[in-house]
Formats: sequence, C-alpha cells, structure tokens
Amino acid sequence: MPLDLQPIKSSNDNVMLDELGDQLRELSSTQDEDSWPAVQLQLCGSAGVFRWFVPRLWDGYEWNDEDVIKGYLKLSSACLKTTFVITQRTAACRRIAASANDEIKNRLLPDLASGKTFATVGISHLTTSRRHIGKPVMHARETETGFVVNGFSPWVTGASAADYLVIGAEIDEGRQILFVVSIGTKGLIVDTGQKLVALTGSQTGAVRCEDVFISKDCVLSGPVQNVMSSVTGTATGGFQTSTLAIGLASAAIDFIANEARQRPNLTDQFQALNEQLVSLQADLLSMARGEMSRTKDELRIDANSLVLRATQSALVAAKGSGYVQGHPVGRWCKEALFFLVWSCPQSVLDANLCELVGTD
Repeated sequence: MPLDLQPIKSSNDNVMLDELGDQLRELSSTQDEDSWPAVQLQLCGSAGVFRWFVPRLWDGYEWNDEDVIKGYLKLSSACLKTTFVITQRTAACRRIAASANDEIKNRLLPDLASGKTFATVGISHLTTSRRHIGKPVMHARETETGFVVNGFSPWVTGASAADYLVIGAEIDEGRQILFVVSIGTKGLIVDTGQKLVALTGSQTGAVRCEDVFISKDCVLSGPVQNVMSSVTGTATGGFQTSTLAIGLASAAIDFIANEARQRPNLTDQFQALNEQLVSLQADLLSMARGEMSRTKDELRIDANSLVLRATQSALVAAKGSGYVQGHPVGRWCKEALFFLVWSCPQSVLDANLCELVGTD
C-alpha cells in the first residue's frame, strides 16, 4: 500500500479525500484494534492533513470550520481511531495557535503542521471529567518565574507518542492556566493507556505532574477564570465530537446500503437512517458556517442517537458474521459507545439516558 499522497489542500479534493479514506479503511480492517495507528498518522501527515488546522503563517492551510468538518466526516467514516487521535492533536495545535505566546507558536507550529512532531491535550478535567469531585485534580502554584504543577489529567490521548502536551491546571479562586510541557520534563509521568471497550489503540490514559515546573514563557493562556472559554479561534472543538459520531454512523449506513442491494427488505431501513444522516450532516455544516439554528448540545444528542442506532442496525443486517471478532460492524458497535462518555455534557447524558430507558 502506498504511503504517499499529494497534499489535500481543499475539502473539495473529493477524489484525494476518498483515496486517503480508502487507505485508512484498509489499514483499520487489518490492524489490531489495540495498536497505535502509527502508519495511519504517517499517511495523514503525507497527505497534509495536519496542515488543515494550522494558520498559513506557520505553514498550514488554515481551513475554515466548514472545510474541517467535511474532512473529519471523511476520515471518521474510514477510521474512527485515527480521526479521534487527530482531533486531540488538532486541539493542541489550535490552543497553541490561538495563544498570545508568539515564541511558542513560532517554535512549535511549523513542525506540528508538517507532522514532524506530535502534540496532544489534557484538558477534560477543566470541562467535564472529575468536575463532581469539588476540588481541582490538577493544581498550579504560582511562583516569581512560573508555576509548580501537581496532580493528574485523567484522559490524555496519545501522550506516550507525543513530543508536547497542552495541559490545564487550576490555581486559586477558579483561575486557570493552559501551558505547554515537553515530554521528558522532570516530574511528568505518562501512564500506560487504559484498556478500553474500544479505541484502546488511541493510548488514552492519565498524565501526572509531580512538582513539574512550568516557566511563564510556556504558558499559553491565563491565569484567568474559565481559561477554556477565554481564547478565540478554537470553536471547532465544540462540535467535532458530533462530527465523529456522524462519520461513524455514515460508515454503518453505507454498510446497510450495500447489503440492501442484495436484500431488498433492508431498503426501507436504509432510507430511514440515511434521511436522518443527511439532515444531521446539513445541520452540522450549517453550524460550522455560524448559522446556529440549533444548539451544539441538541446536535450532539441527535448524533449520539443516530450512531448508536445505525451501528446496531448494521449488526442486525450483518447477522452472525457481524458478531465475529474482527468484523468491522462489531467494532463500530463498540466504538459507538464512546460517544456516551467522551466530553459529554450533562444535558446530553440526560437526553440519551431518557431515550435509552424510553421516557421523555
């Protein structure tokens, strides 16, 4: 299989996006589910995927949100594991690019855009994860020259493969910082990734800080209240998880479509799911253009519902063969569960639970 593609500079390069998707799909079907997607990421780097998210000033293509969503839809329908890792990489790049720290941007972004280096984020504890505990799980103490950080970030994707981490920590009275830290920094401990129901190959696990010193020139944002909402230029993160859910749903619905060509009794089911898919895709792209006809949580609720129903419908269509280890439909069903737990606001959790138990 070739690992080189011409750079995909526009989401309108449908032939090249399809070629990349075909190669990712083949790799995902042959690779162990628990393996880190090194070859897939190398392939995406060769295709210029990492440049989509970086401003032109630092050798990126600076795709707008709508084009990014179109790209993500293609990638996630081909290999959710690889695309999920890319979203975490992208989150780090966007946080760096949106920072006022020009020295960090000039030093890190060109190599991140080319794929020479890899960065990821540890920020879930500032938004959805561990918030019920009532005290910060990652705490920073300010000094004259920087910050001393202690604690842990519970869900960091690909830290064992990263060169840099973008991490958030709380100081006092709700003030927070975002900072960049290099792998290998004294006191920084990367745990082995968790054995997950699916996407174990993303190597998602905890990163711990034991008296890690962060100089002020490595701070991206803060100290401020609600540092996650204080920086512009990171909007895509608000609906990228819904994008991945819709992408995975499209893979399952495509499978049903192929089965329906041989089994006409599946046609009605395919058409019903496909109509929902097309509607959600339209809403998603409309939201990416800034046309907010609905909220991000409403979109996420419907995306979660569709990906669960579409993947399980694909399992029904596949019959017993879909339940055999290694069949893509079985993998998709497990991967769909991811969207019930990853960066899931309480309103989305409540709505999905109500649907599952059959109440309004």
